[in-house]
Amino acid sequence: MDSIVVTGNGPLSGQIPIAGAKNACLTLMPATLLSEEPLTLTNAPRLSDIRTMTDLLGSLGAEVSTLHNGKVLAMSSHHINNHMAHYDIVRKMRASILVLGPMLAREGHAVVSLPGGCAIGARPVDLHLRALESMGAELELKDGYVHASTPSGRLTGGTVEFPFASVGATENALMAATLAKGTTVLKGAAREPEIVDLARCLRKMGARIEGDGTETITIEGVDRLNGATHPVVTDRIELGTYMLAPAICGGEVELLGGRKDLLSAFCDKLDEAGVEIDQTEQGLRVKRRADHIRAVNVTTEPFPGFPTDLQAQMMALLCTADGVSVLEETIFENRFMHAPELMRMGATIDVHGGTATVTGVRTLKGAPVMATDLRASVSLILAGLAAEGETTVSRVYHLDRGYEHVVRKLEGVGARIERVKAQ
Repeated sequence: MDSIVVTGNGPLSGQIPIAGAKNACLTLMPATLLSEEPLTLTNAPRLSDIRTMTDLLGSLGAEVSTLHNGKVLAMSSHHINNHMAHYDIVRKMRASILVLGPMLAREGHAVVSLPGGCAIGARPVDLHLRALESMGAELELKDGYVHASTPSGRLTGGTVEFPFASVGATENALMAATLAKGTTVLKGAAREPEIVDLARCLRKMGARIEGDGTETITIEGVDRLNGATHPVVTDRIELGTYMLAPAICGGEVELLGGRKDLLSAFCDKLDEAGVEIDQTEQGLRVKRRADHIRAVNVTTEPFPGFPTDLQAQMMALLCTADGVSVLEETIFENRFMHAPELMRMGATIDVHGGTATVTGVRTLKGAPVMATDLRASVSLILAGLAAEGETTVSRVYHLDRGYEHVVRKLEGVGARIERVKAQ
């Protein structure tokens, strides 16, 4: 397996372009299944998860072409010739479950394997299934597959009440409701920018949606949707990750395409820790105000709160902060698996259940470490930027799922980092 070698060498300087959002793109791609007409996505990220979704859509009969060096996805689902999403593809990525709602809405039946993905907790799909049942779907779990059908051949509008905000379940229900007969109301819906981006795209396709970005979304079903062209929103998690690079090792970096409104709670915490963030014409300029970061307490929450997908990276920053920080993870269990690896680099971290207490140390030391999931992998790279000596991060295939050209982007601002191919 490939590894990434990072050698701490001081402050960073320059610009980093931020890609389109992985999580938004993986949600937008299944929307092609809702229409016979073409759907084109621009500003697409070039990631292994995007290739996996491309393979999945292709297995269902959709045509997906990558243009302009992978940054444009031209899709067409004029002829769906398979209604089963097989385990061999779905197991690679949890976002695969997002084909269920669109397939069921357009075709009236679908068989989708229960999904896989990062080992950061159970993340069950029961909320997805309950939402579809509220729209008249009949579901059966058999041999690891969800068998879904609509007795009348079409979903019907209804009220979906989520017991807690679920991004994926909101997205699945939102797409399914666009072709349902009548009006569907999603209560307790997630509010993430990726959901707003999906709603904007669906409206371009002819969907009737109101309330996206709030806890109540109303969808009036239509008989058919048309094609559209839509730009993928900026990746706020990649943005936040690279904002932490100059915060950890000093210097000043401009993140091209960055917007504060995508990460307001995260920006507030960085400001509290002593990081200066300024909006520019091209994005966000980030630098720390003093030689050391101040300790802060962080609790992950659904949007607009602090993102769980930035918790691991934030922990890397706080490892060398002045004082004691407490990080509480409320979204996913088992999401502190990066803590033991940071401790190999000299960090002082005490984990109890969903809470991690981080006591800042003067400096981290380079060490061989192992990535356990997507966000953990990049947190170890960030820690390596600030560590004395050389840090080797193994199992970086996780990284390829969520960050395009991470070595090139960090090299561009002065980091000493290289990818070493497996022998």
